[in-house]
Amino acid sequence: MTAYREGRAAPAPSLGQRFESALQGVLPRDSRMLALLVALVAIVAVLIWQLTDYVPLTAMVVPLVLANLVLGPRQLPWFVVLTLLTLAVLVPQQPVVNKRTAITVVIIFGLGFIILLASFRRSRLGVAGLQGESMLVDLRDRILRQGGIPELPDEWYVGSELRSAGGTPFAGDFVVTARHGHRLDLVVVDVSGKGEGAGTRALLLSGALGGLLGAMAPEDFLESANDFLMRQDWEEGFASAVHLSLDLHSGEFEIRSAGHPPAALRVAGTGRWQVLEAEGPVLGLIEMATYEPVVGTMRSGDALLLYTDGMVETPHRDIMLGVDKMLGKAEQLLRGQFDGGAKRIIESIGSRNDDRALLLVHRR
Repeated sequence: MTAYREGRAAPAPSLGQRFESALQGVLPRDSRMLALLVALVAIVAVLIWQLTDYVPLTAMVVPLVLANLVLGPRQLPWFVVLTLLTLAVLVPQQPVVNKRTAITVVIIFGLGFIILLASFRRSRLGVAGLQGESMLVDLRDRILRQGGIPELPDEWYVGSELRSAGGTPFAGDFVVTARHGHRLDLVVVDVSGKGEGAGTRALLLSGALGGLLGAMAPEDFLESANDFLMRQDWEEGFASAVHLSLDLHSGEFEIRSAGHPPAALRVAGTGRWQVLEAEGPVLGLIEMATYEPVVGTMRSGDALLLYTDGMVETPHRDIMLGVDKMLGKAEQLLRGQFDGGAKRIIESIGSRNDDRALLLVHRR
């Protein structure tokens, strides 16, 4: 309840506010929106009828567009039909019905037909347009949050960057992270396909792998992930992944790969990159697959790179040539400054026609 001071009375509610309040007490939200839009159609129809010289037939587009944004799949088709019937009644009332009028009517009916088709497709999701988009955005944000870097000791720096094919917000490459005491687990995954097609499968897989990473021992993670993918009925039911399990106290690490490009270790003492070839089949193709680790120790100044094939693979070129090119570029960009290095690398190299992910680990 709003308080008013100095003896001033609350302003009287407007007619629109009283109408909306009455609807709120009687109808659910979707029905209220439908009632308001029907009232809008009636108002626009009266204006077109009475003020023909000032309000054109194209004003009927406004309620159609608003309905497409806010109405659910059950109400939207009926509203579109009502709006188009209202338009059909108004056309004979026009003082002049000419070729321009006919073209306007055809365009509005075409727009209504497109909205009807969209509503039929949307009925599979069961929510209105803006709600459906917000759900997808929320799922995308959950993927990004699962790849968020947990709080680390000052001597460690971890940076990750993702880029999707064509710049779309959904990608088939993603990162999953988890920390358990002094153990840090990092996984870079590349789902088969690219762009939005792979992004929908990544929505499901990222949630599953995020749960597994927090519950499984490092030696069991990829095997469990493979079992999960084997149970999925996907036409493109496979993914590659690389899993780094790092001891934040000692710097000892284990890397396991599921058909993924090799990780690379930069040894500070030599200033050179070493390719770490861990072998294992891609996830989702072979039952009861096993994954053997490559082990090592990160000392002060050392760095590790994990990445997807979009960073190094191009047609008609061996992937190891792409790895050499990427590591050469990384050496130039990281010299003396590792913070923000993942972003600098991913923006300077890699295919713009493929999803890309890069994860950089540095022991300061």
